[in-house]
Amino acid sequence: MAKTLFERIIDREIPGTFVHEDEQCVAIKDINPGAPLHVLVIPRKPIAKLSDASPGDQALLGHLMLVANKVAADAGFADYRVVVNNGAGAGQSVFHIHLHVVAGRPLKWPPG
Repeated sequence: MAKTLFERIIDREIPGTFVHEDEQCVAIKDINPGAPLHVLVIPRKPIAKLSDASPGDQALLGHLMLVANKVAADAGFADYRVVVNNGAGAGQSVFHIHLHVVAGRPLKWPPG
């Protein structure tokens, strides 16, 4: 099976701007940012969608949320949004679960 775009970035086969890296995940700047801060938190384990996660992924998913918090705090933001798109109809374009951390502009509800 072919690697996802994110697996190729994690493996340094294609470039990415890393802002965090640990044994479980990486965080990279989005190449098409929707806000002054727009970072993607990506697990090293390839899980296609949130709905494909299993109970065994609980600790990993919690870790991703904590890294999202750290990324926002390190960038100087106390107010931020974390988004996970699940499926093409929800806007997911890379089928490797990832969290969008967005901050630095007014964010409205519901999102568009």
